[in-house]
Amino acid sequence: MMSNLSSIIPGAEHWPKFHRNASEQFEARFAMVEVTASPSIFLSDMVGSRLPVVVSHGEGRAVFAPGAQEQALTALRYIDFDGRATETYPLNPNGSPAGITGVTTADGRFTIMMPHPERVFRTVQNSWHPAEWGENGGWYRMFASARRWVG
Repeated sequence: MMSNLSSIIPGAEHWPKFHRNASEQFEARFAMVEVTASPSIFLSDMVGSRLPVVVSHGEGRAVFAPGAQEQALTALRYIDFDGRATETYPLNPNGSPAGITGVTTADGRFTIMMPHPERVFRTVQNSWHPAEWGENGGWYRMFASARRWVG
């Protein structure tokens, strides 16, 4: 996991380590997340988006060093039905504080997250999607943003 390499990634000193889910179970399902304002090159075009995403992990609970959570650049968080960050299970399947499930560096070049948007970037991979999405799902934009940044 990239969080374990934070000591060699510039700007990642406030990243959490990911520990066993609070449920003590492997969690595999859809969850709702919100993309928060951050410098992430992957998510820059998606700020404010609220999307379903696949969760599939046993060690996804973000654990921050003392004082680091306040300085971490949150890029993605689990939300409840009203769009608020949540720590409530099963909406937050791993028990991370403030619903945090993705963080980035100040330059936005390194972004880590526990959900799996690569499993739902096409609409046919979703159990349901708005008709206006067409062939590409909401997460397609993440990959398109990264490609644009590369040039």
